[in-house]
Amino acid sequence: MTVRRDTSSIVSRPRPIIFYFGHICQSHANQARSISIACWVVVFSPQIIENFRRGSADGLSLLFLIVWLAGDVFNILGAVMQGVLPTMIILAVYYTLADIVLLGQCFYYRGFNLKEELSPSPTPELLNSDAEQNGTESQTTPTERSSLLPKSNGNDNHHGSTSQDPRDGPVSDGRRPSANSYHDIFHSSAHLSPATPFIEPPSDTARSRAQRARRRRISALQSILFNLTAVALVCAAGVLGWYVSPGSKSSPDPEPLTLDLFGQVFGYFCAVLYLGSRLPQLLLNYRRKSTDGVSLLFFLFACIGNLTYVLSILAYSPVCSGGPEIMGRHHKCRSGEAAALYGRYVLVNLSWLVGSAGTLLLDMAIFTQFFLYRDTKAGDDE
Repeated sequence: MTVRRDTSSIVSRPRPIIFYFGHICQSHANQARSISIACWVVVFSPQIIENFRRGSADGLSLLFLIVWLAGDVFNILGAVMQGVLPTMIILAVYYTLADIVLLGQCFYYRGFNLKEELSPSPTPELLNSDAEQNGTESQTTPTERSSLLPKSNGNDNHHGSTSQDPRDGPVSDGRRPSANSYHDIFHSSAHLSPATPFIEPPSDTARSRAQRARRRRISALQSILFNLTAVALVCAAGVLGWYVSPGSKSSPDPEPLTLDLFGQVFGYFCAVLYLGSRLPQLLLNYRRKSTDGVSLLFFLFACIGNLTYVLSILAYSPVCSGGPEIMGRHHKCRSGEAAALYGRYVLVNLSWLVGSAGTLLLDMAIFTQFFLYRDTKAGDDE
């Protein structure tokens, strides 16, 4: 007697492993979206702080901010027309307000001047550094009101000769006169005395160059550690926000995906403006051969925000209608239904996908300028 197995129940039974994998993919997509939101919330803060610290906004291209603001305006219109979540609309409004703050800083520091400055304006740090490096030259360079003859330091008499006070004692071992004292000794007759031999001061060029290189290495290491810590904290905040948000473990069935004509048109306008906004900044950095005044964290958070947003779209897990529920969601899909839903979801978000992916590539080009012109600046300092 042959026993035949009833396979009808096996065929109709959902496969938990595959559906669980789809649930995991959707969870990762939600986490990536939450990290993207966290990055975009703080993206403008580093640049606003950098402008305030320098007292200048010459590092940013004004056209870059204007085009970016226009893109955010179309982003709001497209989000409203397409009917996205209210949270995304609120974030779009927040981005627009942050753009206005950056533009306000630019107009406050440079005035209503649309012309780009090719040379960065001097900051207090640069002025102090120049004063330290050129202190000797500024003291010895004659002006219209300065005396043509060197001033006496109290050691010279009116006849230009001095004698060393024996109570002063001999010169300590290893002590070298500085550049200023060397100037005074050379123009006096103290070096003619056998008690005060003339010793030419050694050149401090190599030593000062090594000190500047060491300070640059320490500063670069501190900057890297600070940036990595800031990125890690923001990403952790994004994951924590996803974890504590309601519905993070199970998502309800989404509404049917519909294409709105005006929403799509505004979305593509937004993508074009976002792509075009980076070009003026790239051109300004290239013409200045410098990225001074531009915050690295500003574009770093923008890169991470765009990258995680693209991943959140591509990692979308379709939710099919009908069938039994697993983890609070319907998973039984007809033949080709999951692929059709996934393709429609990507099509609805294609404009934002193209804008984010393209902007990510252009931001990588700006990162390349950071490293290229950092070496140029180091060579100029030497």
